[in-house]
Amino acid sequence: MSVTVRYFAGARAASGVDTESRAAASLDELISDIVAAHGERLERVLTACSFLVDGTQTRDRGTALSPGSVVDVLPPFAGG
Repeated sequence: MSVTVRYFAGARAASGVDTESRAAASLDELISDIVAAHGERLERVLTACSFLVDGTQTRDRGTALSPGSVVDVLPPFAGG
């Protein structure tokens, strides 16, 4: 099952990509996969990130992902 991952701000810089497709059944599985692919720098950034799964914010890493889901990785933003 493929999901689309979109990275923003510091998560984009840490991963080195804007968007990618990954196979994952849960947010936790997805996070493990992207950390394995992109390394420790992204892992550190993810500790402060929130996630949007199909437009709904979650910090619950047990959240199930459906085929075609879109996961936005959002570090804290500063400013107005």
